[in-house]
Parts: sequence; C-alpha cells; structure tokens
Amino acid sequence: MKSQVVAVRSRWSAIVAYALVGAATQLVWLNFAGVTTVASSRYGVSESAIGWLAQVFPLLYVVLAIPAGLILDKWFRSGLLVGALLTALGAVVRLIGDNYGWLLAGQLIASVAQPFVLNAVTGITGRYLAEKDRPTGIAVGTASIFAGMVLAFVMAALLPDAGQLPTMLWLSATFSVLAAIILLLALRNPGHHKVERRGPTRGALKIAWSDPLIRRVALLAIFPFGVFVAMTTFAQALLEPAGVSAEIASTILLVNVIAGVVGSAVIPVLVVRHRFESSLLVVSLAVTALACCLLAVFPSAVMGFVAITVIGFLLLPALPIVLELVERRTGEAEGTGAGLIWMAGNLGGLVVAVVVGLLVNHPLVAFLVMAFVALIAVPGARALRKPIAELVPPL
Repeated sequence: MKSQVVAVRSRWSAIVAYALVGAATQLVWLNFAGVTTVASSRYGVSESAIGWLAQVFPLLYVVLAIPAGLILDKWFRSGLLVGALLTALGAVVRLIGDNYGWLLAGQLIASVAQPFVLNAVTGITGRYLAEKDRPTGIAVGTASIFAGMVLAFVMAALLPDAGQLPTMLWLSATFSVLAAIILLLALRNPGHHKVERRGPTRGALKIAWSDPLIRRVALLAIFPFGVFVAMTTFAQALLEPAGVSAEIASTILLVNVIAGVVGSAVIPVLVVRHRFESSLLVVSLAVTALACCLLAVFPSAVMGFVAITVIGFLLLPALPIVLELVERRTGEAEGTGAGLIWMAGNLGGLVVAVVVGLLVNHPLVAFLVMAFVALIAVPGARALRKPIAELVPPL
C-alpha cells in the first residue's frame, strides 16, 4: 500500500539513536579483529577459533536476513527494538565468564540481533525523514555503522594486551546497553513518525526478488562485502609475518574504517546527485584488487596503511550507495530488499573469510584471493549503469 504522510519535517533524533545501535552491533562484532593473536593466547584457542567470534555474524545473517526483513516490513519499530536489546544482551553475556564459551555465546546472541538492526537502515530513513533527506540519512546511518568498527579498532589499539581484554568487553557492553536505552526512548512514541507505512502482510519477498535490479545488486554485493569482511577479520594475522605488530595492525584497521566513515558520509551524496553509482563501484572494486595485490607482493606496515586505507575510503561507500538504490526501488518492501542485499553481502563475507582463514599461514595467497574476488565483480558493476540510469532520480 502507499505510504501516508503524517508530518512534514524530518526527525533526525531517531536517526541519531539508530546510529548508536548500529555502531554497537559492529563494535560487538569486531571486538577481537585487531587482537586475534592476543585473544588466541588468553583463551587457549586457535586464531581461527577467534576468527569465528566474528564469522558467526555473517553466518547467521545469511540465515536470518530475509525473516528479519519481513518482520521489519510488518512491525518495524518492534523489530528494531528487539535487535537493539539483543545486541546489548549479547555484549553483557560475554562478561559472565572469562572463557571462550561465554564469548561465543554472547557473539551468537548479538549475531541474531544484527539483521534486525542493519536491515532497518532504509526503513528508518523512510519513516523519519523527508524524501529529500533520505540519501543523506542512509549515508549517515551506514557511516555510523562503520563508526562502530572504528570504536572496535580504537579499543583494540588502546587495550592490546591479554590482561586488558576484560576491560574492552566491559566498555563494549556499557556502550551497547546505553545505545539500546537511547533508541527505546527515541522511538517510544510511534505517532511522531514522518511516514507511517503498513508493511505488506505477504509478498514482500516476491516484490523485492522480482526486481532484476535488486537481484543484480544483491549478486554484486557478495564480492566487496567478502573482501572487506575477510580483510577486517584476518589483516592482523596476515601482516604479522611481515613484522607488523598487533598494535600497528589495529591502528591500520582503525585508519581504514575512519577513511570509510569519511567516504561514506561524503561520496554517496555526491555520487547519487550526479548519477555516478556504477562508475564509483567499478573504480572501488578495481582499486581494491590492485591494493590487495600490492599487499601480497610488498607486505609491510607502510603498505598496510596505504593500501588498506584506500580500500576503506573507496569500498565502504558502496554500501550506502546500493542501499539508497534499494530504498528508491522497493517502496513498502524496503526491509526485505535491504535484507537481500545484506544477506548476499554476508554470504560473501562468510565464504571469503573462511577461505582466507584457511590460508592465514600463507599471506601472499590470501591477499591474491581477495584481489581476485574484487576483480571478478568489475563487469557486474559496469552492467548496472543502464538500469540505474532508468531509475527516477532522488529529489
């Protein structure tokens, strides 16, 4: 059914509250990405086992993305609040015991929450922002998600020792609980929504999947997501043989995501305005492939800083760009449409991260695998130029 406009002005407070919860999901997801070897030593498990603390997120996302999208399309506010509360619960559960079992239990709970939060980025802009503000709102929402990654890497850089890991977990839990409370307060009165939509009771998946553009974008999302998830999960372990310490690797990942936050806040707005979506995706994938090749051949701290920062600045803005396309295209099935994109991306992240994890002792091959994954997506990005041009441009 068509949306019913019930207010005029955008309500940015809801976007800010959502941004905090989105950041919390990423903080919990990537707490151990910058301290893989240190956490492995503290908890007496392999580096691959520590990697699974992050990999359970894309694994469950693949399973839950569509159900979460359907729930958000029908019960948006409740679905989003469940995601916020489960994120906080998962972060708190990790504090119960100082062992790998409790860490994994907390990660599993938080990973169930993630689809409800991330799938909501287009829905919350559609309900709380005027149409002219939605590209900016999506850019802000996704930039805040990446800001959560920044928090994770800042904590890893400031608390790199095994004895400091409990402090890192306490800080993450505190942030997650506060974010959930703020969102609950921000959404306590649904009558203030800028747009109140009646989510489709059936057929949302059919609406989204029947669109050839959504299918193409979902397929394309597999590749950049795959490279990014694998890079953030295993960069520290892959660069360690080249003499890059955990502290330096955490700083590299931090700078990478800061660059991505800046890029995501600026590039999508300009790209959408000038209709350069396809060109940006082509450039991002090609440069990412080149950067991975350079890391394979010339691994070092300096190359890590340069190559991984460039990857972050160009690759991360691809997410708000494709999500803005989904918001423009799918209408009332936006939650399910976003779920398809996130599901495909997390499937790519899971597959590529598993492959790279198996190659963690062979950095040259691992980096070349990531370069290949990025490169084979370039033709698909170029093929999007015509269908994107046929879309009605945003106001």
